[in-house]
Amino acid sequence: MTVNLPSLPFELEWEDAVEPPSWQVTDTGLEATAAAKTDWYVHAPDPANHAPANGARLLGLPPEGDWQFSARITVDFNGKYDAGTLFLLADETHWSKLCFEYSPDEQGMVVSVVTRGVSDDANAWNVEGDSVWMRVSRIGEGFAFHASSDGERWEFVRCFGFGVDAPVKAGFGVQAPEGEGCKVAFDRIAFTSATLQDLRNGS
Repeated sequence: MTVNLPSLPFELEWEDAVEPPSWQVTDTGLEATAAAKTDWYVHAPDPANHAPANGARLLGLPPEGDWQFSARITVDFNGKYDAGTLFLLADETHWSKLCFEYSPDEQGMVVSVVTRGVSDDANAWNVEGDSVWMRVSRIGEGFAFHASSDGERWEFVRCFGFGVDAPVKAGFGVQAPEGEGCKVAFDRIAFTSATLQDLRNGS
């Protein structure tokens, strides 16, 4: 099913036709509920022991060239590792997600995962409250992750590349790896075909 959001210049579809149990396009963006025991993660110390590849991902192919894609993410946390994410997909073994995730200490966190066969998982910082702004920027063949408490000043999380020659889809993901599901709202969604000039000056 094709999904159109007014703030994005490209169509979205639920990847692999895996839709969350409930979702809707709203006046302010997108709301989706993660199903219980859903995730995308490949455990680096033991790649055979990976999480179920069953988290719902709403993705589309952005225009060619550099761009910046952002949204405010609000999560109704219920269980460990519940998250709303901005998701990138090159192929089924090369993907990444910038997550607003519930930590084992019952604290919302900015977390990033970059997967090239196995997942490189990194915690950034704790978030006060139930919302955070997140941004993915394409810069040439690479990508940069940033997060913000107010949508104005952006803090650098990481930059990376996939190292594969493939078109990269972008969009949203929801997950509840160990819990019974969680509601996620994406609003303040924005997209601009502009190159991010400096990764670390807050712009």
